[in-house]
Amino acid sequence: MAHVFAFWESRAFYDSFMARSHDRLAATQAGTFRDAQVRLFDHKFDVKTGFEPRFTDTDLLRVALCRVHEERAEHFTLMQEKVWNPAMAGSPGMVRGLFGEAPGNEFLVLSMWQSSAEHGKYRTERIERLALRAQLEADVAALTGDLVDLEPAWTV
Repeated sequence: MAHVFAFWESRAFYDSFMARSHDRLAATQAGTFRDAQVRLFDHKFDVKTGFEPRFTDTDLLRVALCRVHEERAEHFTLMQEKVWNPAMAGSPGMVRGLFGEAPGNEFLVLSMWQSSAEHGKYRTERIERLALRAQLEADVAALTGDLVDLEPAWTV
């Protein structure tokens, strides 16, 4: 499995790429992958510091995709800002991240870590406590995620 992340300066640049270049580029990649899933998220706020799509100082990404109950979307966003972000920001190995939103009450939490070992210090009992405090089970209808080891040769 591969994860590909693209960060656009503006929606206008994204729309221009899709209108002018996407189909031509996609045609040259036919047969090189299967089961692609594409989602477009709008940046809502940063996690820890000002987000930059720079990967030279990180070795690991944590990706969480959350589908939230419609009536709980506002609460989920508030808890991300008031509970989860401070907890991640206080973890020494966490470099930066972002929180994004897509139509249909879908959210992305992308956090960048110095290493798997540093991310490992953040997990298990701490996450369970934070999930209870944030009422995560009441907010989230579905949660999928992955840890992504970065491959420097694939970064452009």
